[in-house]
Amino acid sequence: MKRIPLFLLVLLIFPAIVSAQHKASNESYTFLLTGASFASPNNGWFEVGCDILGAKPVNRAIGGEAIADAANRMVKGTLYTKAELEEIDALVIMQVHDKDVFDESQLSDKYTDYQTPFDRSNYAAAYDYVIKRYMAECYNLKFDEGSKYYNTKYGKPAVVVLCTDWHDARVTFNTSVRKLAAKWGFPVVEFDQFIGFSKNTVHPVTGEQVSLLFTGDKQTIDGVTYGWHPENGTDAYIQRRMGAIFADAMQKIFPIKHDVFAKPHFAK
Repeated sequence: MKRIPLFLLVLLIFPAIVSAQHKASNESYTFLLTGASFASPNNGWFEVGCDILGAKPVNRAIGGEAIADAANRMVKGTLYTKAELEEIDALVIMQVHDKDVFDESQLSDKYTDYQTPFDRSNYAAAYDYVIKRYMAECYNLKFDEGSKYYNTKYGKPAVVVLCTDWHDARVTFNTSVRKLAAKWGFPVVEFDQFIGFSKNTVHPVTGEQVSLLFTGDKQTIDGVTYGWHPENGTDAYIQRRMGAIFADAMQKIFPIKHDVFAKPHFAK
């Protein structure tokens, strides 16, 4: 039996070891999603995207909810647990009702100044509450002796990721969520830009909006009929495309994981 030279054996095995280490590193990321019908687990894009990234998906989206409901769940402590807050690497928000989520006319300086529970009268205020509360809770882990972020300078880095609607027909929301992201310096998962079609041009064969091809229901905006909810399931074309768009956006934010907080070398 012919023996394989040692250097060839190393060349054959090393790539597999590196690949395994890369996957194991990425799998330590945890992303939490809040949203409504476009984000709930029956869709699949979030789970597909996390699978591409090798990340753990925590999907708390519920059909029929709005950003006000996400805020109220934070008030009740049911959007995530204290233990989950410790492990979440990013809060992803896909609450995409076609409302202005940037309007600053009725915002409070501190999240504690808002009257709760929220109703759906002010989407911008509810977004503001969710963002400020999440950032505050991440920062305040620096004072929690049981946290790995205890006694660090900035607590837990608060990563918030916003999403557009799945296509570009919801102009009010898509425009205002980009303004909101720019205000805070947050990344945006731009489904509307990379989904592969636009409201500006109809399909050359059907003569209708392209979004209608991928849905089972319709919505009318400014007198034009568009597709509403994309087909569900991790094998559906739009869900897989959205998963790829999500994964691409997240990969720009999160490199191979290196947990700098594993040891208290930032502690005073």
